[in-house]
Amino acid sequence: MPKRILSILFVVTLAFTMLGADDNSTTRLDKIGHKLVCQCGCGQILMECNHVGCPVSGPMINDLRAQLAAGTSEGAILQTFIAKYGPIVLAAPIRGGFDDVAWIVPYATLILGTFGVALLIVYWHRRHNRLHPAAAIPLPDTTSSEVRDRIRHDTDYE
Repeated sequence: MPKRILSILFVVTLAFTMLGADDNSTTRLDKIGHKLVCQCGCGQILMECNHVGCPVSGPMINDLRAQLAAGTSEGAILQTFIAKYGPIVLAAPIRGGFDDVAWIVPYATLILGTFGVALLIVYWHRRHNRLHPAAAIPLPDTTSSEVRDRIRHDTDYE
């Protein structure tokens, strides 16, 4: 029994120590490669371009590998690709400066659109109540016997 517990403890310890084991350059390559778009016109992420014999993704990945091997920082690598291919090479805009507009405008449009629709509904509701008030349609007085007799006469089938 103690041998079994000791071997289980050894396996668990080994699993936890190996859990984080990963090649750092492969992780950085994958991370930065997913921030770039293949420039062959497919519009796919660079690391996921699935065109057979794509003439663009191979050289781009090789360039990325070379920059990673040289120890270039992520920001410098992204700036190099932006200088070479333009800002359309980025899968998502970089936070900061004018690129913040690309992050803010969709949410601002959603909020303003919702607010505008709510105002339109309130306007329509008020306009409808102003044009058709409930008190403007008088109901007949059905308490008198003359009115009841008339209703009975009008609704009888002869």
